[in-house]
Amino acid sequence: MAETTQNTSAAAQRRLAVLNGHLRSGAVNLAAVECASGDPRKSDRGSAPASGDQRAFPVRRQEELKWNGWGYSDSGFQINDRGSVEFYGKRYLIGGQELPHFRSYLEEHLGLDESVYKPPRELPDESKIGAPVLNRAFITDMQSRVKELQMSSDLMDRVVHSHGHTLEEMYSMCYGHLARYVDFVVWPSNHDDVVQIVECACKHNVCVIPCGGATNVSGALICPPGEKRMIVSVDMTKMNRVLWVDKENMTMHAEAGIIGQDLEHELGKHGFCTGHEPDSMELSSLGGWIATRASGMKKNVYGNIEELVVRIRMVTPQGPMEKSCMAPRVSVGPDIHHMMMGSEGMFGIVTEATLRIRPVPPCRKYGSILFPDFTSGVGFMREIAKQRCAPASIRLVDNEQFQLGHALKGPAGSMFTTWLDAMKKLYVTKFKGYDPQTLTGCTLLFEGTHEEVAAQEKRVYSIASHFRGLAGGEENGRRGYLLTFLIAYIRDFGMQYLFVGDSFETSVPWARVLSLCRNVKDCLRRECAKLNLVHAPLVSCRVTQTYDSGACIYFYMAINCKGLSDPIHVVEALETSARNEIIASGGSVSHHHGIGKIRKKWVTESLSEQGVEAIRALKQHFDPKNIFGANNLLPNAQ
Repeated sequence: MAETTQNTSAAAQRRLAVLNGHLRSGAVNLAAVECASGDPRKSDRGSAPASGDQRAFPVRRQEELKWNGWGYSDSGFQINDRGSVEFYGKRYLIGGQELPHFRSYLEEHLGLDESVYKPPRELPDESKIGAPVLNRAFITDMQSRVKELQMSSDLMDRVVHSHGHTLEEMYSMCYGHLARYVDFVVWPSNHDDVVQIVECACKHNVCVIPCGGATNVSGALICPPGEKRMIVSVDMTKMNRVLWVDKENMTMHAEAGIIGQDLEHELGKHGFCTGHEPDSMELSSLGGWIATRASGMKKNVYGNIEELVVRIRMVTPQGPMEKSCMAPRVSVGPDIHHMMMGSEGMFGIVTEATLRIRPVPPCRKYGSILFPDFTSGVGFMREIAKQRCAPASIRLVDNEQFQLGHALKGPAGSMFTTWLDAMKKLYVTKFKGYDPQTLTGCTLLFEGTHEEVAAQEKRVYSIASHFRGLAGGEENGRRGYLLTFLIAYIRDFGMQYLFVGDSFETSVPWARVLSLCRNVKDCLRRECAKLNLVHAPLVSCRVTQTYDSGACIYFYMAINCKGLSDPIHVVEALETSARNEIIASGGSVSHHHGIGKIRKKWVTESLSEQGVEAIRALKQHFDPKNIFGANNLLPNAQ
């Protein structure tokens, strides 16, 4: 090995001598250096470890987060004593406000009936959970390997680590129970702790399920009902440090358990950001983004997660895996990062990652545009993508979501504001001839220097005018962006009044965007008509991310389940029909949510049998004993 290293070094010196001979004498002096390797947690430029004092939620997350719903316990929708819907809590701009239009919107579109109120249970039903399966040898071994490792078999710790946020999981938490719960939870503090946990799990044949923010909507955290081994949830959120920031090379290295909002907070101290903002960013983790191939609202400027990643560290049952080089691009066979991204906890645990960063933009400005119909809006979005001038975020909502956004307006601040809104509506509907029943809206977020933002605004609004677009104002853009963080709270509120719903997404070529949206909506309305529901369903969509060759489309579906004996499986059947329609219309199984368990049936059709067998072979290599036994992604994995 030493002789090989010497030969390589000598060869490098010879190559550099040749190069030096072509350079002007004395202008440049080159020396042989190794590509950055060794411990990726160390940097020789601008090292800036984070304090770790910023946390989106405590280590025992149920102290601040809902155990049976989305988000923070102190935030959500409710009907107050005056009969109006309000959003309680102070974490969001909408907090503490009555929403005078929202109740009538829900009554009209979903048949809201306050008399059927069904409160969720306050605590888990212990009788349905059962005693944990404990592998005493594993626990004793772990205690000897990692002296201060935090561990728990507490009932609430087990419950909150046993689910993600699909409708089925949330409904089960509120009104039913899961078939299987994790038995034990461990909180590693660093990469070496994870190495010890995985080694110990292999030695004692324990099933491991990694857990970050637990925001997934694919069933990825659901425990296999037939699993007889001890199931250990590895909660990564104590690993929440930014280990270094390299200002010269515009990269940073962080532990995978850091939550999105904490990551941006820490980087902001140094004047940088990743710009990666998925809808779940306030609660989802860096490791989760990598494991699901996440996409963010501002991907037009900053890129999707695969474009941000420079290096990943993953611990597999066969040992740690990572690249030895942090160069911006390499050609060394198939990219092992693409084995890790989208692996959904199947091969191992992502422990750390290096990402590209950018300076925090000095100017951030919202905007909005009104279009007479969805077709005009899609035409505008296509032209923006064609000219490659998209702002950081650009989202087009259909009429149903446009009306929802309007219904979430707070009370008017003054008589003048009320009059002004009425005049705007009169101008749009009477003078411009827009039909309120077809009107659609586009929300915008511009980021950059003041000059860049001004130039981009001018160009975007100019393009919009060719599609009969009208500027809708900055405040509407800000509210539209905020709505992203409130949708899941609306779902939880709705369950209490017997309307249930869920979201699903896809990506599709531009030529099929309109037909896919139309076909999926028609399919869902057709299927709902067969169910004799007490009220027509609410089906809506939005175009959320754009590319040269296509776009991501996000669907929302909600039904009034009054009179249905098994509403969750009804919704599952509806989503299956919609997904089949999506694929038949040229769409993908998923753009960024991933597969988990609920979309496995379409994986072979998407990747081919050979593609699936290649993934299965990787699974067999990395994890022959199925230690990472959540059984996500691969078809026929039980």
